[in-house]
Amino acid sequence: MNQAAGIDPRNALTTCYELRVRGIIPPEWSEWFEGFALFPLDAGETLLVGRCADQAALHGVLVKIRDLNLELLSVCPAKPDQA
Repeated sequence: MNQAAGIDPRNALTTCYELRVRGIIPPEWSEWFEGFALFPLDAGETLLVGRCADQAALHGVLVKIRDLNLELLSVCPAKPDQA
């Protein structure tokens, strides 16, 4: 473990995120979003929940959100059992 940074490299593959966007993305698009699970919400939003191997992978998902012209509402770390 990198004590100075408080980072344990063994956890890099288990970093889970919840991304919330305005707009509905069909659940069938999960593969296009790097395997994130897509959950349509009542308020015309979509919750994306999944794992990213590193920051580059997370940015790849964020680029896809941008390319679809969706408004990003939040990016939050999630507990590993939620992804």
